[in-house]
Amino acid sequence: MSSVPQDAPEHCPGTNSEDAGKASACAGCPNQQVCASGATKAPDPDLGAVKERLDTIKYKILVLSGKGGVGKSTVSAMLARALALDETKEVGILDIDICGPSQPRVLGAEEEKVHSSGAGWSPVYISENLAVMSIGFLLNSADDAVIWRGPKKNGMIKQFLRDVDWDSLDYLVVDTPPGTSDEHLSIVQYLSASPPVAAVIVTTPQEVALLDVRKEITFCRKVNIPIIGIIENMTTFVCPKCKTETAIFPATTGGGTQLAAESGLPLLGQLPLDPRIARACDHGQNFLTEEPDAPATLGYKEIAKKIIEYCQSLS
Repeated sequence: MSSVPQDAPEHCPGTNSEDAGKASACAGCPNQQVCASGATKAPDPDLGAVKERLDTIKYKILVLSGKGGVGKSTVSAMLARALALDETKEVGILDIDICGPSQPRVLGAEEEKVHSSGAGWSPVYISENLAVMSIGFLLNSADDAVIWRGPKKNGMIKQFLRDVDWDSLDYLVVDTPPGTSDEHLSIVQYLSASPPVAAVIVTTPQEVALLDVRKEITFCRKVNIPIIGIIENMTTFVCPKCKTETAIFPATTGGGTQLAAESGLPLLGQLPLDPRIARACDHGQNFLTEEPDAPATLGYKEIAKKIIEYCQSLS
């Protein structure tokens, strides 16, 4: 993560800065003491190898929320599937939720194992142009718990970025855990070495979710990660039979629409809560092709289109 100019003190100064842990922007950060101690200031000897690997990936898209339970992993998988509908594009999903990896199950690859070669780890291919990497493939059992402290989780994330042989990708979708701490700082530090990288923020309509999502927006701005826009998930429940829509999570403070307006960010889309999506994810099926006319399918395709347009605007 590079330092920012001193005329922008509201941003995180970066772990390699002399002001790390000391600037006004560091107040209240859970990593302030570590940064101030100088423990993170030595250059990472693997940064060059990580950058070399990431340079083969055209666009890196972080899926963030700050809040658990908003459907972030489902959104990550569905967006990757939507991007992969264009068979001329190569798409990857990196699952860095070390303690709660769900992408192997969601994508129907739970029984797969990762193979290694001289080129590194080979990701698991869901289709010809969609690959995934997750710690879930490295566990002996899906019931195994990963009981690691921050440094070991960070080391695993670095290993994923350095050692996974994606070949060349058009899009890498990164499914992140809730929060704004160790894993997020690590992934941002490494991805920032090989731009462009941008974030998509996922929320649900109720204020209890928006409280944490606002923190995630602040995090992105402090570490200089551009935000493509906000996705409001589970906006309404759509009955698969009668098509009646019901607001399960009332938007008492305006939901994602108001959050987008407050933050000056685009609202990429509002996705319905459809029980068929949960069923498809439990069975590793592609909802977008199973239910091509469903409102959620149309919503994901429209969001993917906006993400593609954003990425193309960077070229």
